[in-house]
Amino acid sequence: MSNTKNIAFIGLGIMGLPMAINLTKAGFNVTGYNRSPEKVAELVAAGGTGATSIAEAVAGADVIITMVPDSADVEGVVSGEAGAFAHAKVGALWIDNSSIRPDVAARLSNEARAAGIRPLDAPVSGGEAGAIDAVLSIMVGGDSADFADAEPVLNAVGKTIVHVGPSGSGQTVKAANQLIVAANIQALSEAVVFLEAYGVDTDAALKVLGGGLAGSKVLDQKGQKILDRNFEPGFRLALHHKDMGIVTSAAREAGVILPLGAIVAQLVASTVASGDGALDHSALFRGVERLSGKSEVAALSAS
Repeated sequence: MSNTKNIAFIGLGIMGLPMAINLTKAGFNVTGYNRSPEKVAELVAAGGTGATSIAEAVAGADVIITMVPDSADVEGVVSGEAGAFAHAKVGALWIDNSSIRPDVAARLSNEARAAGIRPLDAPVSGGEAGAIDAVLSIMVGGDSADFADAEPVLNAVGKTIVHVGPSGSGQTVKAANQLIVAANIQALSEAVVFLEAYGVDTDAALKVLGGGLAGSKVLDQKGQKILDRNFEPGFRLALHHKDMGIVTSAAREAGVILPLGAIVAQLVASTVASGDGALDHSALFRGVERLSGKSEVAALSAS
């Protein structure tokens, strides 16, 4: 698949917009659609093309990419008379970079095939920074031949790109990713509250912790944000709450017990319920502060 191929990109949010811009920089012809027209204008300013409807965006597209918040959102943009499946050309690749329920991904993949479209569920990990720097980790479910055709597109937005199995597998792996990330952020948050309670130099502490077995990408990317109390969203806590719901629901369906996952899911839910859903998921730290009786913690809204 050459870099002259036409891509329709639906969903120009915190991660979707920089991904679409990186595809434009890679030489693809990118037509973007988003409910907020100002995001489309930003893509156009970066060299892309704007569309005022899904039908317009996918007309003539060789590849359709969706990057929207939840299962119902994906279904809303691909299904029905106004959806992408009804207007895409036969043989087009559909790459869903959203994070949704594995069962929904598998069902929509069957609908895509029935419409003559080749589906790949390809959720991404890496947050806004990873999207901007085109170093996302992408876990892909679907047909291996379709994956091979999609690799030039995926290589323009990601660094670690792995085919993990048939349709729905990408979303299953993403659910596992979100479980690990949430547990890591929660542990990091508790560690910082613990360190601060003893008056430790937290910058020095995180530096040495990051060089040992406790080191992780979560510590590298979220540690300073927590120390600075900078919770400007790179990945909103409300979306991680949604993802933890996917994890716990899928685990129940599989008969798998996730004790730590269940606790972390409740801690994420509590932080969202306290008014912090629009903040970065590193704001789990604020939930730990509340549990520790830090009276100065008050609900914030992301600017």
